[in-house]
Amino acid sequence: MRWWKVLGAAGLAGVAATGVVIARNERRRRSYTPDEIRRRLHERVNEPPESR
Repeated sequence: MRWWKVLGAAGLAGVAATGVVIARNERRRRSYTPDEIRRRLHERVNEPPESR
């Protein structure tokens, strides 16, 4: 029985860690202004195809 408890706790920790990473990335993504997003997209389109 103890084996299942350890496995369950590890799974729960993995789910929590994944949620933290997703929340951090979402917060970083939402911090851009529309002008910054537009500028970055234009830079990405204008860069040479070899670097993509």
